[in-house]
Parts: sequence; structure tokens; C-alpha cells
Amino acid sequence: MADARFTTSDGVTLSVTERGRADADVCAVLLHGWTEDASVWDDVAARLGDTMRVLALDLRGHGDSDPAPRGSATLDRLADDVAELIAALVPEGRVVLAGHSMGGMTMMALAERHPDVVERRVSGAVFVSTSAGEMQDVMSRMPAPIAAADRWRRRLARRKAASRGTTAPTAARPESTVRGALPVPSKRLSRYVLRAVAFGARPDAAHVRAAVEQCARTHRSSAAGFNRAIMTHDRAAALCAFAGVPTAVLVGDRDRLTPPSHAHIIADELPDAEFVVFAGAGHMLPYERPDGVATAIRTVAALPATP
Repeated sequence: MADARFTTSDGVTLSVTERGRADADVCAVLLHGWTEDASVWDDVAARLGDTMRVLALDLRGHGDSDPAPRGSATLDRLADDVAELIAALVPEGRVVLAGHSMGGMTMMALAERHPDVVERRVSGAVFVSTSAGEMQDVMSRMPAPIAAADRWRRRLARRKAASRGTTAPTAARPESTVRGALPVPSKRLSRYVLRAVAFGARPDAAHVRAAVEQCARTHRSSAAGFNRAIMTHDRAAALCAFAGVPTAVLVGDRDRLTPPSHAHIIADELPDAEFVVFAGAGHMLPYERPDGVATAIRTVAALPATP
């Protein structure tokens, strides 16, 4: 395993973790979700073996990558980052994309903004616990812990606005280096919230703690910008770019954040895709079902199911 740095065209340096064989015929590019980082893929990457190259990056504003500059915490900019990274780090050979949650939305934005990249370079795609749109409707149906967290964030914003002598919340500067995008102020309570909302039945406590630590490392203003981008995300039409690509759509039957109904919309746009529902699993499939996710990646890459 090796760590690398990649600088985008707008000057943001991204952290990239590389595994597997550098000379492999196929490279899997793994895209994490909102307030996560590349480490969410560790269990999956370990199961992919050495028959493929694996690049897992911290998206801008997350993990060890730079915060998103003003106005760049958008899915469009993430798509540009991925296109640039592929051109620079995977200039030839087959590319398989796997995106969890916001990472899957980034894949859709890539298809919308860079259809040539999908057409020429992408030979497999795995959409993991993600959505093509209507996320505002999902958030409006969130259970009590998320509603309480949202009320806390609103109160905090009002207090900050009042301390500045303003009457309305003022958006934080996206280039702020302040970290910490926890759902509620304490890590202990955040573990409770994430366990209840993001995971399915009987999650591993270590995975819940890891998810909270990833939230704590996320740049706060970047998280706010990406949250706004997710709420307006509407890219079902862009999925047609993957119609000729071996594709899988994965979801847990207890996923509250990108529920099975959203996965069905993606699968309807890609009728040839493999559609898998994992019983008892929630939103965090890279943690909860790493064997199934790794198998899907290897299948769309036309590699044996096990290393």
C-alpha cells in the first residue's frame, strides 16, 4: 500500500491510496461518500487481491485532502477531479469505478460532464448505496436522531450569526480549514446517531467508531457545501452513459439514507445491471458487506469472484 498526492487543476491537493499491482490491466477507482474518506474502502480493497490496481482517494474537503475552495464543494467539481485523476494516474488500461453514496453521485456527475471519459475509459461501474436524486425527500423522512441533529446545527448557525451581529445564518467560507462534521457535538452521541441511521442490524462497533472519526476529520465548510449539492442532485438522465458498461447496483434493505427505492430508480435506468439487495444491511455497505462489494467490483471488471 502506498500513499500519493495529486493536485487538481484548481490547485487542490488530494490524498490517494494505491494498492495492488501497478502494472495490472484494470484499475479500480474507489469514491467514498459524504463525510467519509478513503479508509471506508479498506475492507473492500483488502478483498480485491493483487490482480488489479486500486486507487482510493480522499475527495476534496475530506480525510487528508485539502478543503474545497470557495464555490468548489460541488458534485460537478468532484467529477472534474476524477476525470483529471484518471487522465494523470491511469493514462491507459481499463478503469472500473465504484462509488459509495456521494461517490456514486460523483460517478453520475462524471457521466454528465465527461461522457467521453465514461465511453473511452470506463469498463465497469458499481453504484453502492447511492441515489440519482430526490434526497430532500429522504431527509424530510429522517428519524428523530437526525432531526435532532439538524435542529442543533440550525441553532448553532443562529448563535454564530447573532455573535456577528447579523439576523440570518452566514455561510462559512468553504476554504476554511476547520475540521469536524459530526452529526451532533459529541463523538459519543454521534456514534449513537450514525449507528441508528447509517448502519443496519448488529453493526461492528469498530466500524461505527471509524465512521465517526471520518466525520471528525472532514472539513466542516466543505461538508456543508457538499450537503447542499446532494440536496439538489438530480442526474437520473446521466445514467444512460453507463448503459453499455458492465454495471452493478448494490443496496441494503435497511438503508435509510439512500433507500432501496432509490437503488431501483438507478437499476431501472440500467436494466442490464446486476441488482443486489443485502438483507439486514444499512447504508454503509463497504463496512457491512465488504465481500459482496468486492465481488461486484471484480465481476464488472471481468475478473474471478475471489482473488
